[in-house]
Amino acid sequence: MNPTDPHATQLLAQLLGSVALLLWGVRMVRTGATRAFGSELRRVMAACSRSRLKSFLSGLAVTGLVQSSMATALVVSSFAARGLVALPVALAMMFGADVGSTLVAQVFAFDVKWLWSVAVLAGVVLFNASATDRSRGMARMAIGIGLVLLSLTHLGEVAQPLGRSQAFRTVMSAIAGEPFIALLVSAVVTWFVHSSLTIVLFVMSLAGAGAVTTPEALALIAGANVGGAFAPFVAQSGQVAAARRVPLGNVIVRAVAALAALPLIGLVAPWFEAMGGGAARAAINFHTAFNLVAALVALPLTGPLARLCEWLIPDPKETTEAKGPRYLDDALLEQPDEALASAMRETLHVGDKIEAMLKNTLLVLERDDQKLMKQVADADNEVDKLYESIKNYLMKISRNELPASDAQRYVEILTFTTNLEHIGDIIDKNLLELAAKKIKHRYAFSNQGFEEIRDFHARVIANLRLAMNVFATGDVNLARKLLAEKTALRDLERRAADSHFARLREGRAESIETSSIHVDLLRDLKRINGHLTSVAYQILETAGELTESRLKSDVAEEFARAAET
Repeated sequence: MNPTDPHATQLLAQLLGSVALLLWGVRMVRTGATRAFGSELRRVMAACSRSRLKSFLSGLAVTGLVQSSMATALVVSSFAARGLVALPVALAMMFGADVGSTLVAQVFAFDVKWLWSVAVLAGVVLFNASATDRSRGMARMAIGIGLVLLSLTHLGEVAQPLGRSQAFRTVMSAIAGEPFIALLVSAVVTWFVHSSLTIVLFVMSLAGAGAVTTPEALALIAGANVGGAFAPFVAQSGQVAAARRVPLGNVIVRAVAALAALPLIGLVAPWFEAMGGGAARAAINFHTAFNLVAALVALPLTGPLARLCEWLIPDPKETTEAKGPRYLDDALLEQPDEALASAMRETLHVGDKIEAMLKNTLLVLERDDQKLMKQVADADNEVDKLYESIKNYLMKISRNELPASDAQRYVEILTFTTNLEHIGDIIDKNLLELAAKKIKHRYAFSNQGFEEIRDFHARVIANLRLAMNVFATGDVNLARKLLAEKTALRDLERRAADSHFARLREGRAESIETSSIHVDLLRDLKRINGHLTSVAYQILETAGELTESRLKSDVAEEFARAAET
């Protein structure tokens, strides 16, 4: 195939487009199944995690429906990370997932490509006629299946002239003499596209058109299985040790199985051909047999394999609280409602850290503790990292089509997280700077002055807790109360300032020395409170209560009630 030949260029474009269409169709099947049945599938897997056989069968069934062993790997890894399943049981689930990923490939090996138009039509009609997430998820599955069948039709058309290409035959001849190279190339390509099913179906099309021989196809299939196991291992590289061990065990099993199968490919290829269906069916049957044999051999060895994985990836030796996000679970990204709930929990985690920073800042001011001041500054760095993690996680969620309620929650989480990050910066860059100035000049607050700061600080801490409750519940009454606190705190600041200026007029030395620090502390604490109360505006706006007259009336009423108490 001469790349300057217009026909060759057209052929290459058709090949790449068909592979892209195949990849997109497989993705639509996966996302559709996850959105339609994701919560139920996770509950099934959790309920079947008490024995290895049930775990194997649940992994097989779930992956057979979702058609993504990578998606199953992420779910199982998240279970293992949270201690919901033991590692041997998690590995049994993964072996079942490997077998389950071959089921749809078996279906596509039949001559049903002509059904693509029926599947797409049914999917489009169902999608337009329904409003529920489940129905639309099932519609996506139907459209995805149709796109896969259509792509296989085009791949079959392009594979025949491709097989007659001299350049392609030269490449395949080199691979035929080096099956290990064929395995390695296939593994790398599969890892790159993150879909072993796509590569397996592509190889099936090449084999069916005679573009590759059966032994070459089997070597490529073995490589696709290794690459399919490696993708989730890389995806979990930033997770805790317990999460990374699950895909590692699967990589080990598939890699050993592939290396063991390579010398036997020449011997077993005629046997698979003799089963009928030609080279395409032989490739798919080998794909199923490869995973089934690997699973049957590895299932009794999950205990030793788990110990090997624990030895290869030991638990980190930490004496302090584990850092980094706790609740951001990539396995939930295809289920926006659950993913947003995880982001909300992580945001509350950030709120807990902000509360600790505020409390420690008051202790720094009280004790002139420079070591504690360094700890508060370090905590702000961690808050910044958590903020980036939440923001990136929300960005991944936003790639899905979000219902109006989820889109609103997305904005609320992002806004509140951003406000918490700003509060962390105020503590680090303003409050700690004032504390450092006090320590440097050996200033001391008057007893009355520091008591006012302490009361003001306690009010802000209480409002932080109230703001977190408003954020978590969306309760309108709590939002009103939080908004009323903004007015109450402003009045408290005014009274504290009047009291401070009265001490200045009396000529108290401590008040004169700390005057600028005292005033700036109250100002910055009020700024923090302003960031906290902003969450109330979102809740009240959603509830339709931000009309000017009603807002003033409600705030005045709440403030009067607060003053009476």
